[in-house]
Amino acid sequence: MNKKQLIRKLRKNKKIVKKPSYIERMKKYRKIFSDFPAIIFLVNNILEADRLLRSNQLPQDLPELILPNNIQDEIFQFVNNQYSMNDREGDKVWNKYVDQLPILDKDLRSFRDYLEAEYGMWAYISASFTNGIAKYINGKKALEVMAGNGYISKGLRDAKADVICTDSMSWQKENETGHHLVTNIEKLDANAAFDKYKNEIDFVIMCWSPDGVDIDWQLLQKIREYNKDIQLIVIGEKYGATDSKSFWDNAKIINSDIANELNTHHRPFDLIKDQLYFVN
Repeated sequence: MNKKQLIRKLRKNKKIVKKPSYIERMKKYRKIFSDFPAIIFLVNNILEADRLLRSNQLPQDLPELILPNNIQDEIFQFVNNQYSMNDREGDKVWNKYVDQLPILDKDLRSFRDYLEAEYGMWAYISASFTNGIAKYINGKKALEVMAGNGYISKGLRDAKADVICTDSMSWQKENETGHHLVTNIEKLDANAAFDKYKNEIDFVIMCWSPDGVDIDWQLLQKIREYNKDIQLIVIGEKYGATDSKSFWDNAKIINSDIANELNTHHRPFDLIKDQLYFVN
């Protein structure tokens, strides 16, 4: 048998090991850590969010997806209560938990990556969050720009709010944005959308404008120059993962109890600290 034949044989006989999906891993953690309510709470929140999104519904609010600081102590105490000090079976159980903890921790912190890859959802948008925005809009008309797959507009429409949903769809070839549309979206960039609908609207909603691209600052200038009181609602991370520096340098943020109330349904669950702002 020559070298090429040997390589072909090895490839043919090689077993293909399929890596468990993110959700499969979460279900595995739920079984492994079934005796630890703090872990089950976090895992169940992820599984429920995925179930709702898979059903084309907006998910629930999320807690911070971080393991408790004392979780190793809690596991150690649990194992000690179940097994005697020199019981090798207890050592095996302890090692199983300890081996899985850092992997679980990494997966919890990677939930946003999963949402981006699976659903094209960059900002985590819950139903209670959009219900609050709909209540604030209170029957007036809103324009959403840079809507992505339309999660905010879907939530607003589910709450019977009047919203025009637009996006340039320029990211369709780069990632999952534009491939999982959850509501009707008109193909317009932010400036063109404002120019087209500025006479009809009272609010502009802009969520997660791309970092370093100053179309957000261009739009804010258009809103300021137009002879009508139009409120800009921004969801993003100030001087962080979203929006341009020019925008944050020039945005006049309105501190209000209403914004604080809406942000109770948009709390950070990972390292990104985005929130809702009212901007003039």
